Amino acid sequence: MKNNGVPDQDSPPGAVTPLEAKARLVEGNRRFMAGTPGSKEPGAEKRRALLQHGQNPFAVIVGCSDSRVPPELIFDGDLGDLFVLRSAGNLVDAIALGSIEYAVEHLDVPLVVVLGHESCGAVKAAVLAHKATLRLSPGMQAMVEKIRPAVEKALRKAKAGADRSYSLVELSVDENIRAVKDELVSCSSLLAEGVQAGRVEVVEAKYYLGSGEVVFLNES
Repeated sequence: MKNNGVPDQDSPPGAVTPLEAKARLVEGNRRFMAGTPGSKEPGAEKRRALLQHGQNPFAVIVGCSDSRVPPELIFDGDLGDLFVLRSAGNLVDAIALGSIEYAVEHLDVPLVVVLGHESCGAVKAAVLAHKATLRLSPGMQAMVEKIRPAVEKALRKAKAGADRSYSLVELSVDENIRAVKDELVSCSSLLAEGVQAGRVEVVEAKYYLGSGEVVFLNES
């Protein structure tokens, strides 16, 4: 048991590094794009092993609820590989943040990926709401308001001459991914300390619906 009184999940030793975890995601996505999925063990034996020994995911995926973007499929993952949180617009709240912190602190997950995607409906709604008054439910209004700063930043970039081949929606999608990533690190001292120590990496990625490719943003 680690601090805060939260029990461990008996994770096996030999945790991967952030770089190794990202490489596994890249390779899994390549298999997905190629239509050549790797062998998996989704049967009873695998389930019993996960029950007996606990989970040992190698990455946290903060993704969108869009039905076209299931992380376990697009990264060609197996049972127990990925710790997944999904909401419209890949947004996070205090409970989602606590879930991520649990995975990092108590499951020793070394990589957190904020995964947005092209043509995101939640971002489209925020762009439309910025242009005109929309009649939205309280819940959808809260979603739009959280994305609004990303839309405003995208508008400023567009006016400053950002890549004109990019639509305002796609610029806003990218800014929203960055905003969520920054929020995770700025709102969680646990994550910030892990990043500072090199134990954890928090990265931004975007999924392209047509090609099936996941592109990690800001790669050198």
